[in-house]
Formats: sequence, structure tokens, C-alpha cells
Amino acid sequence: MRRVTKIVAAGIASAALSLSVSACGSSSTSDTKGDKGVGLAYDVGGRGDHSFNDSAAAGLVKAEKDLGVKAKELTANNNETESDREQRLTQLAEAGYNPVIGVGFNYGNAVTAIAKKYPKTSFGIVDSVVTAKNVDSIVFTEEQGSYLAGVAAALKTKTNKVGFIGGVNIPLIQKFQAGFQQGVTDTNPKVKVTSQYLYASSDKGFNDPASAKGKAQGMLDSGIDVIYTAAGSSGNGSIEAISAKKGAWAIGVDSDQYADPGLAKYKASILTSVLKHVNVGVYDLIKSVKDKKPLTGTQVYSLKKDGVGLSTSGGFIDDIKSQIDAATTKIANGTITVKSTL
Repeated sequence: MRRVTKIVAAGIASAALSLSVSACGSSSTSDTKGDKGVGLAYDVGGRGDHSFNDSAAAGLVKAEKDLGVKAKELTANNNETESDREQRLTQLAEAGYNPVIGVGFNYGNAVTAIAKKYPKTSFGIVDSVVTAKNVDSIVFTEEQGSYLAGVAAALKTKTNKVGFIGGVNIPLIQKFQAGFQQGVTDTNPKVKVTSQYLYASSDKGFNDPASAKGKAQGMLDSGIDVIYTAAGSSGNGSIEAISAKKGAWAIGVDSDQYADPGLAKYKASILTSVLKHVNVGVYDLIKSVKDKKPLTGTQVYSLKKDGVGLSTSGGFIDDIKSQIDAATTKIANGTITVKSTL
């Protein structure tokens, strides 16, 4: 009875929070334990953000296709509490989903708390490190991919003015900024980098396209002609503004935004995208659980391991491929050490 009560409570709490839920395959929350499949808890913006969450979703789609797993997907809202996130993970774990994956650093504390309560369930956390026997921490060297974006920006700008827009001013997003600035400066120290953030702390920074559009417009008005935005679904607004300015370039993030159908009308202005292969980390964990050898500890997906990179869709950086390749090689072999802090 206690188990049933927990599930009902979690369901009521989830409804009260107006969770956005989409299901692939089974979406049952029966109290019968078993192999229900994967429980994926997205960050704000959710599936369809054309960026971070969609990269995670791609890993799930591959697992569904290759491994035959089923899944339930839940999405966070803006300005949530720790309790909200804990309830979401509890709902998935209690219903029998395994692994349960929190997509985004905001789930760090929630995974720490809930993993202890469900020691037989494998948990995953993206962009944070949780030390527990049943947790796989999936992290990336975002600064390395961003360095390559900086090289591209420095070589493509015609005004010697480039910009960076971050969703929230936190250490994780500062990694993107640090790598980008270093890449620009190492390539051409005469290029000025202007960096701005949408919010100091609110998660809304990853789900506010209007704010990003305004920031981008302000940069464009000041003569900046290449803008790299690391802000989740907010970046869609930045790309929209840039597409209206002839000769200006947008640099996408996390997913190949040039190839995203939802951004197709803007693709002629998307110079490249910094790829963060969250899909690989998510798939690796799901497969390990399927193989009954669940990953634990910290998995670092670096440039050398193809965890991050730069997209070439559209062919807009083909003319600077040699410089991009040279920088990639130097980062991979340690000749260039990219800063992860400002």
C-alpha cells in the first residue's frame, strides 16, 4: 500500500505542477515494478527546443530504434524548486523506469537525493557530477567546442566585432564563453568580443527566445556580425534576429541547428553549431543498463573523444576548414589548453 500511495502522490504533485508530458512507447505509471524502459526528465524548454534537450532526445530515439526500449518523458517548467525536480524523478523511479536520467545540471541535487532511495535503479545526470554507486555523471568539455566556434567567428567576421549570448550567468555557461573568447583571441587578437547574459540566475534564461532576440538585435545594431548563443531554446530568438540582418552569422549550440527542421527558414544564416553530443551520453547509459552493466562514475565527453565538435552543415566554414582542423588537432593532442573559466 505504501508503494501505491507514493505513486498516487507523485502523480497528483506532477499534475499540480502542470508538467508537460510526452510519451514514446509505454507511459504507464503502474505500481508493478519491472523493466518499463527509460525515464527521461528534460530541463526547461523540453523536447523540441532545437538544442540541448533535443540532443538528449536523439539519444533516446536511437535507443528506442536500436535496443527496442520504451520510455516516458517529463519536462521541467520555469522557476522550479528542488522539490519539483525530486518529485519528477521519484515518479519515474517509483513506476519502474530504469535508467532514470536528469537532463541538465539543475537535476544534480535531486538525483543525489532520489538515487539513495532507489539503490537498484540506475540514474544519469547530464552536466553535473553526483557521487553515488548507482549514478552515471555525463559531462562535456563545452569550452573546447566553443573554442572552435571562436576560431570560426574570428575568421568570418568582417567588422572585427563578434558576440556571445549566454542564457544564465553560471559556471556551466561561462565555460562556453571562456572557450569562445579564447578561440577568437588566439585566432585574431584584433577582434573584439562582447558577451552578455539573459539572466543572472533564473532558469528562464534557457526558455526565453524574446529576450535573446532583443540581445542579439542590440549587438547587431552595434556592428557585431557574428553571434554565438548558448541559451537552450532561447537561442532560437537570437537566430531569428540574426537572419534578418544581411551578412550576419549565427552560431548554434548543442545540436546541429542548421539541420533542424524547426529552424529551416533561418538556416542560411547559421554559420555552424557547437555540437555537444548529449545523445551519445544518454545512449551509452541506456545501452549499459540494457546490457546489465550500468555505467557509473563520471564520463567525460571531450573533443578528443568526439564528445563535442563543430558542425559543417551548409558548407559555410568549408573555406576555413584547414584552420578549424589545425585547432582541433592541437586541442586533442594537448598543444592548446582551453580555459574553462573566465
